[in-house]
Amino acid sequence: MRTIRHRAAAAAVTALVASLALTACGSGESSAAKDSGGAAASLSTAPSAEQRSTGDDKQQTPADQISSSVSSKSKTGTDTGNTAGNKSSDGATTKYTDCTGDNTKVKISQVSRPINHLLLTVTNTGNKNCDAYYAPALRFDDAQAVTQIIEESKPQAVVTLAPGESAYASIALAGEEAPDIPVKQLTVHFMGRDNQGSVGSPSAPLTLPAGTLISASTSVTYWLRDMADALTW
Repeated sequence: MRTIRHRAAAAAVTALVASLALTACGSGESSAAKDSGGAAASLSTAPSAEQRSTGDDKQQTPADQISSSVSSKSKTGTDTGNTAGNKSSDGATTKYTDCTGDNTKVKISQVSRPINHLLLTVTNTGNKNCDAYYAPALRFDDAQAVTQIIEESKPQAVVTLAPGESAYASIALAGEEAPDIPVKQLTVHFMGRDNQGSVGSPSAPLTLPAGTLISASTSVTYWLRDMADALTW
């Protein structure tokens, strides 16, 4: 009787162990299946190659982003490089006119070197560039004849003055003769581009330094940009 009980107990233990083993095995398979299913679910969320090729993937590579940015600037006109290129150059918008007594101020000065010389300075007081053509046409007091011009002083190009800039012309009082004609005032006329006569208004009469004398051969240079160049004649 005791032997039968022991056998029954052993059988029950064996059955319990087998049942536990089967349960553990089932749990392992379930966990693996879950892991496998989770991985599959995770992989299924990544875009396929076909989706990327059709534009379903909204991500852009750095190269795509640069390309899109350039394209956007081009369409909206916000590309500063193109905007600058569309602006007119200064040369295209700048306006020119003749230098006359209306848009300039003329000053006369006595110089120590060379002797028997005066210096004319013309300054653009307007708001546009002006061209100082040829040489100033000088009229001392009520003289009828225009002062002769030193042709050798002719510059290579017309002197153009921006607002505020100045040009110069020197007056050789003696010329080839000793100055002996007293004068008190000087009026400066401006020549036009065709050199066929004066244009615009002349300068206001300039008061000459006391004791100024001229001669029949008194002469004047062309308008020159540099003062030193004007005083070499």
